Amino acid sequence: MKITLRLFSGIRKMLDYYSHFNPCPLSIKQFIDFGEHACERTSFTFLKKELPVRLANIMKEIHLLPDNLLRMPSVQLVQSWYERSFEEILEFENSSADDSIVLNKFVDALVKIRNRHSNVVQTMAQGVMELKEMHEPDVRTDHSIQYFLDRFYMSRISIRMLINQHTILFGNENNIHPRHIGCIDPHCDVSSVVEDAYENAKFLCDQYYLASPGVVMEEHDAVNPNAPICVDYIPSHLYHMLFELFKNSMRAVVEHHGTDTDDYPPLNVLIVRGKEDLTIKLSDKGGGIPRSSTDLLFQYMYSTAPQPSASGMNSAPLAGYGYGLPLSRLYARYFHGDLILTSYEGYGTDAIIYLKALSSEANEMLPVFNKASSRRYSVQLGAHDWVSPPASSSSATANSHSQGLRYMSSLPTGDARQAVHARKFSHHRKETL
Repeated sequence: MKITLRLFSGIRKMLDYYSHFNPCPLSIKQFIDFGEHACERTSFTFLKKELPVRLANIMKEIHLLPDNLLRMPSVQLVQSWYERSFEEILEFENSSADDSIVLNKFVDALVKIRNRHSNVVQTMAQGVMELKEMHEPDVRTDHSIQYFLDRFYMSRISIRMLINQHTILFGNENNIHPRHIGCIDPHCDVSSVVEDAYENAKFLCDQYYLASPGVVMEEHDAVNPNAPICVDYIPSHLYHMLFELFKNSMRAVVEHHGTDTDDYPPLNVLIVRGKEDLTIKLSDKGGGIPRSSTDLLFQYMYSTAPQPSASGMNSAPLAGYGYGLPLSRLYARYFHGDLILTSYEGYGTDAIIYLKALSSEANEMLPVFNKASSRRYSVQLGAHDWVSPPASSSSATANSHSQGLRYMSSLPTGDARQAVHARKFSHHRKETL
């Protein structure tokens, strides 16, 4: 018992130590430059320090969550995964990069950690659902959870990015795309990813509704008009965003125009590359959503899909969690892009993905644990300093709310991975997510 307590005390001290360091954000250009002349010893030396920093920063924030949430079994399980992974990385803290056996063990440890954390998103979401079932939600708790989940999932994206780059470059994983540097495509053909995402979303839509809208794609390159629009990017990240948006738009169009027709207005995709931004706009004529509902679109835990089963069998990834759009926006923002929605009630919706056109400007955006972030979990929400009549409880308002949630919940059935397996042309790596 004393040995266990001593070990736990030592881990806590190391957690406090590493949480005082800021994570080191990298750009896509830095990932590519290193990968082109990859040195396993250099990567090992960097990761054995950087991974504990990133883990410690977000683990300290987990401890600031409301006590009721921390008592949920699913949240405690996630905590235990992070603590175990942090401990396993620390085992290499004083190891030499010149020992090939150590390097091989490090790769194995990273693969083990990645596999352990494969269900973190679903498990944490289940923990929040457990809280909502047992306790009445309040504004302050919801605010803290929303703030935390954005940072928690962004941290997870960044940690998996580091792990994937190392294991693909130096492990036994076969990179099925010789052009790729780790999981990065230095010449990612944007229209190809768009077509891939559309075809797989169409597969699901046809499977459920027996119909789907077509797509019209247009490209405009202000930098090099005579070449296909390519960008240094992670194809699986871009695919994830586009697949989610296509599912949303297809469902909105089919349900708005009815299933008794096969003449749906097409989805319109515009791809534009400028000197600074690469922009992808997806426009639909799915009836749009009221402005009063747009604030809900990027909030976690809002979905009209049935709550997922614990096993997750026969359901879409994260279906019922309401996480599709919030996570897609995080993938866009990870390298300083963005994802925004503009809706026109009674007409349709524009979804716009912004990416950095230059890899040198596409820097990681990482959460940092400090006094400012700590205060966000304890701040008292002040009184409103504007006044307006209370929101109407009319049926029209209720209907507008359901319209917004309908757009968020996307296609109610089907598994993205099943669609990928069914369509043999789909080739973007999903395991990097």
